[in-house]
Amino acid sequence: MKVLIVHAHYEPQSFNTALKDLAVETLTGAGHEVRVSDLYAMNWNPVASAADFAAPSNPDYCVYALEQRKAFESGALAADIQGELDKVEWCDLLILNFPIFWFSVPAILKGWIDRVFVSGRFYGGKRIYDKGGMSGKKAMTTLTLGGQNHMFGPNAIHGEMDVLLRPILRGALAYCGFAVLPPHVAYHVPYVSPEARQMMLQYYRKRLLTIDQATPLIFPRMEDFDEKLYPKVSQEIVR
Repeated sequence: MKVLIVHAHYEPQSFNTALKDLAVETLTGAGHEVRVSDLYAMNWNPVASAADFAAPSNPDYCVYALEQRKAFESGALAADIQGELDKVEWCDLLILNFPIFWFSVPAILKGWIDRVFVSGRFYGGKRIYDKGGMSGKKAMTTLTLGGQNHMFGPNAIHGEMDVLLRPILRGALAYCGFAVLPPHVAYHVPYVSPEARQMMLQYYRKRLLTIDQATPLIFPRMEDFDEKLYPKVSQEIVR
């Protein structure tokens, strides 16, 4: 399997980086091919703008998604975007590795998604969810945060983890057609003992070694919706 890890942490000594390094070691040792995009080390530009297109179709007014589509078709995307797009095209599994910032991904990772998930290739029209451009590929999020496990759940103070991650799991990955694997979450990272961190790493290693067997999360299927994207009404409900 070909694996692309997109790493979004500024500190080389962080636990998030340790998770990335472990993933490289474990997956490579298991016979997979692994590439890493270390966004901070790359000095990745997270700002989507008209400068992303070598020959914009409308130099006076930029509609970003439309310009993405046209630039993708004509081969006029900025070189840094094209380079990351080529990596995603190459991979079978995309792993996004990041810390939670304000119930979301770091700005540098959000900017990577904004610029690399190109309209016309990743999605477009009704080419979404199971019909999206990345259909046939898998994706997983590996994340760290300061909160404890009991703080996330139906009646917990921060709410449910899948709701917190909905913008990335559903709004980006599933929307573009990836089969989204359950997220890997490391809780309370800044405050736990070195021994606890080692246990977390051991658990992640086991997860990675069985990643081929992971069951994807369930998201909408286009066949369950009509031409106007209303849910189809079953005959039993009609009767």
